[in-house]
Amino acid sequence: MARPASFDREAVIERAMKAFWEHGYAATSITQLVDATHLQPGSLYAAFDSKQGLFLAALDHYAAQTLTRLDKRLDGAADPLQGIAAFFADLSADRSDARRRGCLLVNSALEIARADADIHDRVTAHLTRIEMRLRAALEQAQRDGLLPAERSPSVLAKFLMTTVWGLRVLGSTGADARSMKQVVAQALSVLHA
Repeated sequence: MARPASFDREAVIERAMKAFWEHGYAATSITQLVDATHLQPGSLYAAFDSKQGLFLAALDHYAAQTLTRLDKRLDGAADPLQGIAAFFADLSADRSDARRRGCLLVNSALEIARADADIHDRVTAHLTRIEMRLRAALEQAQRDGLLPAERSPSVLAKFLMTTVWGLRVLGSTGADARSMKQVVAQALSVLHA
């Protein structure tokens, strides 16, 4: 009988996520993953089947964190548009090392998703979930009379997702907080036009 895993799976995924985020999927070696997770290769393979399996778990973890941040802002706001604005303010104000690394989902879409169908499908599913959450908030804003009836929540959600991607890329280039805030203000102005 196999011995049960004696490690904190979420902590291992978090550490692996940071390694993949820092180096990219292709450039992250098993040695780097062993160093990051403090597990031996055999334990990593037993728990995640492959480097790809660990990467998919890391993508799931990252997407869950992103959705939690978005939901926290939406749920804590007086109205959906204020929640969206708060989420974007967080993106523009982030001065952490994470900002320099960009978005793991966008990075993955650009680096590996076209070459790996499983990763492509997972990245697409996560980006779609985030977009659908934004769309639901915009639909609620429309029902509340905060967004004109002629505006398309679907198109606006796609626009906001494009803005998120752009902000993450801009942040990774070292753009200053002032520039990021200006981009956010311009992007959010379409919600009030």
